Amino acid sequence: MASNITSYKCPACTGPLHFSGASGKLECEYCGSSYEVAMIEELYAEKEQKAVEAQQKIDARKEREQQEAAQAGLDWSAEEAAELKVYNCSSCGAELICDASTAATSCPYCGNPTVIPSQFSGGLKPELILPFKLDKEAAKKALKAYYKGKRLLPNAFKDENHIEEIKGVYVPFWLFDCKVSGDVTYNGTIEETSKAGDTEIVESKHYIIEREGSMEFEKIPIDASTKMPDAHMDAIEPFDYQEFKPFSTAYLPGFLADKYDVSLEESQKRVEERAKNSMADELEQTVEGYSSLQEFSNHLVVEEAKGHYALLPVWMLSTRWNGENYLFAMNGQTGKLIGDLPVDKKKYYSYFAGIALPLAALILGLWFL
Repeated sequence: MASNITSYKCPACTGPLHFSGASGKLECEYCGSSYEVAMIEELYAEKEQKAVEAQQKIDARKEREQQEAAQAGLDWSAEEAAELKVYNCSSCGAELICDASTAATSCPYCGNPTVIPSQFSGGLKPELILPFKLDKEAAKKALKAYYKGKRLLPNAFKDENHIEEIKGVYVPFWLFDCKVSGDVTYNGTIEETSKAGDTEIVESKHYIIEREGSMEFEKIPIDASTKMPDAHMDAIEPFDYQEFKPFSTAYLPGFLADKYDVSLEESQKRVEERAKNSMADELEQTVEGYSSLQEFSNHLVVEEAKGHYALLPVWMLSTRWNGENYLFAMNGQTGKLIGDLPVDKKKYYSYFAGIALPLAALILGLWFL
């Protein structure tokens, strides 16, 4: 019977294969053999197709069971049935219970990396994948470096917080190409100061400034997973798109992966907002020589938006300290890291008191003078 999942195994010793970002190959941790992605793709192409067909049969059977349950009056909705999926590990036979969007994971019993090809079949197949370049150790080092220079960080946090979980995740993204065109109107002010005897005269001149233009954008990234915090995903940009590869499940072993659960249409609003803001910023940069500038009206339109489906590499790190969880995300290609940090309240008040008191004394002194 064909399995509905695929475990990539070493052709030499049948040990589990993991994709290594350092070498760009699939490596066996048991015998040390390494293999080119293209070779493993060719070797597992037939197995993946059989896995997809096996899953389609399972899905068809479940659909019949749901229909029969509904006819019998049982309270089993399609939504409830779709929340979790059960697979059998092809190495040890254990049951793997995953949510509906999981596409790559590992067996909690034998540790073998497991790929679910049906999650990337047909219209669900990504166009591109950006392979991991940095490993778990690099993520740990980046987290320690991130603590440095944070003046308001509690002294004990660096030593007492514990890394609860580190996982490399191929996060689904929509990459949008689009064109933005239109115009922006600003209110500008120029202030000129002169003196007449002991009197200081400030003359304000007000202007209406108009700018118009168009810009084309390529591959604006919008994360397509509800599991991932949007702010973290935006903050670890940019990614080096020159290292994109045509999608292959051979890059997935050793990492987690999800298929998208935010549709192309649902992501459209976010990408339009980002594109318009970028366009507005560029137009504002062309306005110079004014004492102050305020945007008065904005008529920018996004056209020709087209989305590409891709998987991008992200290390997710979770730490725990004083009963609180802190989440960090690191770009698995460039090493850029962002996350949540606690604030020492005593340091916070002392720091701002150290700024505010001298400033207040300076202002008071100038007033007396």
